[in-house]
Amino acid sequence: MAARTLTIDGQLVSARAGETILEAARDAGIAIPTLCHLEGLSAVGACRLCLVEVVGSSRLLPACLTPVSEGMEVRTASERLQANRRALVELLFAERNHVCAVCVASGNCELQNLAVQVGMTHVRYAYLTPQCSVDISHPQFGIDHNRCVLCTRCVRACDEVEGVHTWDVAGRGVNARVITDLGLPWGEATSCTSCGKCLLACPTGAIFRRGTSVAELERDPRRIAVIVASRQERW
Repeated sequence: MAARTLTIDGQLVSARAGETILEAARDAGIAIPTLCHLEGLSAVGACRLCLVEVVGSSRLLPACLTPVSEGMEVRTASERLQANRRALVELLFAERNHVCAVCVASGNCELQNLAVQVGMTHVRYAYLTPQCSVDISHPQFGIDHNRCVLCTRCVRACDEVEGVHTWDVAGRGVNARVITDLGLPWGEATSCTSCGKCLLACPTGAIFRRGTSVAELERDPRRIAVIVASRQERW
C-alpha cells in the first residue's frame, strides 16, 4: 500500500494511504483527544473533540474521519483548538447532570480525564439540569442518562460487534436519549444478549453493572478492539 508523508505539529510522519489523521498521529505518538472514537468501531465524528487545523482549509476538520494526503500539514494543539476543546467539554458537563463525586466511574471516566486534559476549571455555561431517568430494569446492568454524552459507542458496539442492535438513539438535541429496542425498558429488550459490550464501550458512568458503588466501576474499552481483531484473525 502506498505511503503518504505529512507533517503533524512540525513532525514528519509517514502513513499508509487511506489512514486517517487520527491514526497517523497516534502511530507517531501524537495524542489527539477523542470521546466518541473507539478502536474497533466505525468512526462517526460525533464529539468533535478531535478537530484539527489543516493548512489550506478554512475550517477545522475531524481527525478521525479525514484521510491523510501527501504533503498535508496538520496542527493538533494550537491555542484555537485548545479553546475549542475546552468549550466542548464544558458544554458536555452543562448539558447533563455529571456529578463526579457520586458517580460509579469517578477516577475511571474519559470525560473526567478530558476535563483535566483540556484545563477545564469551571463551566462557563448555564447548566440545563434536565430530568433524566435511571433504568435498572435489566438484571445485570443499568443506565443513568444523567451521565450519557451521546457518543453512540454503545450503539455501535452492540450493532457492529455483538450484531444485535439493541441500542439506538431517539429524540433530537437536548431531548436525545440512547434507547433499547425502540424505547422499551432495558430489562424488557428481548434482543439484548447481556454480553456487556455496551458497558465496555461506554466512556462514562452512564452504563454500569448493578451493585457498583461510587468510583468502583472499572472497565477496559480496548477489549472491544481485541475482540474485533481476534474475529478477523479467525476468519
